[in-house]
Order: sequence, then structure tokens, then C-alpha cells
Amino acid sequence: MAGCCSVLGAFLFEYDTPRIVLIRSRKVGLMNRAVQLFILAYVIGWVFVWEKGYQEVDSVVSSVTTKAKGVTVTNTSQLGFRIWDVADYVIPAQEESSLFIMTNIIVTMNQTQGFCPELPDKTSVCKSDSDCPAGSTNTHSSGVATGRCVPYNGTLKTCEVAAWCPVEDDSNVPKPAFLKAAENFTLLVKNNIWYPKFNFTKRNILPNITTTYLKSCIYNAATDPFCPIFRLGKIVENSGHSFQDMAVEGGIMGIQIKWDCNLDRAASFCLPRYSFRRLDTRDLDHNVSPGYNFRFAKYYNDLTGTERRTLIKAYGIRFDIIVFGKAGKFDIIPTMINIGSGLALFGVATVLCDVIVLYCMKKRYYYREKKYKYVEEYEQVDHPPNLSHLPPAPVVTTLSAGPDTPGSPTPPVSPAPALEHLP
Repeated sequence: MAGCCSVLGAFLFEYDTPRIVLIRSRKVGLMNRAVQLFILAYVIGWVFVWEKGYQEVDSVVSSVTTKAKGVTVTNTSQLGFRIWDVADYVIPAQEESSLFIMTNIIVTMNQTQGFCPELPDKTSVCKSDSDCPAGSTNTHSSGVATGRCVPYNGTLKTCEVAAWCPVEDDSNVPKPAFLKAAENFTLLVKNNIWYPKFNFTKRNILPNITTTYLKSCIYNAATDPFCPIFRLGKIVENSGHSFQDMAVEGGIMGIQIKWDCNLDRAASFCLPRYSFRRLDTRDLDHNVSPGYNFRFAKYYNDLTGTERRTLIKAYGIRFDIIVFGKAGKFDIIPTMINIGSGLALFGVATVLCDVIVLYCMKKRYYYREKKYKYVEEYEQVDHPPNLSHLPPAPVVTTLSAGPDTPGSPTPPVSPAPALEHLP
């Protein structure tokens, strides 16, 4: 308890103030200058040159629109001869900052509501009606069980369901992709940006791009880095993947547009930078539920008035356009803040040198004695008596022992030595 009270008393009733000590040491002096030089290089090189600490910064506000182009043809036993254009493979027609291109398809035609056998799996295969509880359903079933066990084919029976019949069979995904020619389709990306703090706007179709150039250019990082039209196959290829492999089961691609603008320079230097990456992780060792797909249906009535539909399971690639960036412009406030922070960092050199001098060097006890001085409170120190209030002692003058000259002063005579008493 006494120790705690002494510590608390020292904290409350003691005050320390810096004391300047000049130490003549080559090692300490060089180390101090080296640390100061490092801090100076950091402030100038990193804070001001690289990070542009003299600028006010604003984040980008962006809008994106897309337009796909391309036509292909297929000829299959199920669908026959068919032309596919933008209205067929872009689903839906418009999305916010993204676009879906259908590349593969499973079609179940002429479905009507009725009763039909379920697809065979471990829960639907049966031998008698007792294996099919009526009204049962699960997340993977195509409909509601009727309670009857019916033939699925010549050798297999499954539980009957009330559903859109015939039920969809998606066990075999077409390979190669049904619309493998989508590799040569093109995508126009129109991007408008705005920096609110500086009221600066720009778009990725640059002022020097003409209508003639826009009709013929295709993005190429080396030859046409600012063309806003991209070939789908090249987008996937630039991300390090194969378009034909990705088209089978679908996936998600990111088109990244980076705007980093130094508004202390001309606006023509503010340019978009494009990069590409696959956003859905593809792990060959753990490839459960890969790709990207969804279902939609087209409904119609036949000649008898019966409602029918064509169910489509669409596989494809979704292109997400991701816009990011920042702009900077000179401002006195961040400049002064960073200058002040840099000056404050110079104190690190003093602290580091103090630690080495006071705790690491051989003469640390000597330096510590010179560095710290302990002073007691003035009232607690014994002082010599103050005699300033007493009258001054008289000055004794004597006359010289020469000729009699009245009033002639002589130098003060030193007191006579004590007499030694002889025996």
C-alpha cells in the first residue's frame, strides 16, 4: 500500500522538464543524422511525391451502360435451324453495371401441367406405391408426389409427381457450349465519371475518339488501350482462363475500370485503365456447383387453348463492370498537416538516440547522471541566513606612516596575526 501511495505521490507532485545535453560522440551523432535523413526521405519521397500528400482527394462517382453485338446460328435436332441475336442471348435486356451473355442451354419443350414420373434418384426410385408418400416434396423434386409408383422407362420405376411435364433432365450439360461462337461477340462499355469535390466529369469515350474509329476498334492493351469495345473471348483470355471452358457451365467476369486522376495536370491526362479477372473462384479440387446458371420459361397456348411452356436452363457469363479510382488536387490544408506531421516525426531521432545513450552504451551511467538532475522543492532545502537587513560593517582606514599630511588616507591594514604565547 505504501508503495502505491509513493508512486501516486510521485505522479501527482513531481514535474519533469527537458534538459539539453550536448554529447560529443561520433557514433551517436551519425546515428542521429541518419535517422533524421531517413525521416526526411520518407516525408518528401513517400508522403509528398508518391502519395501526393499535398492534395485534397475525392472518390469517383460513376454510371455504366453496356451494349452487346453479335449473331450466330445453330442447327440441332431439338431446335432445328435457328439464328441467335442480341435479343436471344442477352438476359435480361438491361442490368445495372453488368450484362449476362447466354453461352449454353438446356431446353425442355412443350411442358404442360399434369402427372408424370419423377427423374430417378435415390429418393424417387420406387418398387410400389408404399415407397411414395402422397403430398411429399423436397427442394430437389420437380413437383408434388401423388403417392403412385409408375414406370419411368422399361426397367425403372419412379414416384409420380404433379408438375410441369415432362420434367426437366439437366444431368447432361452440352459440351462444347451450345453458343460457343459467343467468343467473337463484342461488348461496348460506356462509363461516365464525376468527382463532386472538384466538379470534374469525364467519360471513357475520349474526345479524340471518332465515330469511324469506334466502329472498327477492338480493345488491345498494346495497340488500342482506350477503345471501349471488347471481344468476349479476349476478356476471358486476359484474365487467364479459357472462354470455351467457361462457356460450358458459365461464370462471372469482372471488367475493372480504374480512374486515378491528378487534377493539377491537364484533363487530357485523366485516362481510364482496364483490367480483367474472373470473380467466381474455380477450384479444381473442390468443384461443387460450379459456374453460373438460372432458369426462365416462355409461355404460350396451343391450338386447343392448353397452356404450355418452354423451360430454358441458361448457362452463361455475367460481366460485372467495376469502376473505382480517386482524384487529387492541391490544397493548403493537407499540405500543412503533412508538413507538421513530418516535423513531429523528427522527435523519433531524439528518442532513439536517448535510448541508446542512456541504456546501451558503456558510459550510460555517466550520460544518465548528466542527463537527469533532481531538484527538491525550494522550501525543503537549507539556505544560508539572509543578512541583507543588517547595517554594513564600518570601513577602517589608517594613515600612512610617512610625513605628516593631514587627512591623507592609507590602505586598509590587514589584521595583526595572533600572538603566540611562549612559555
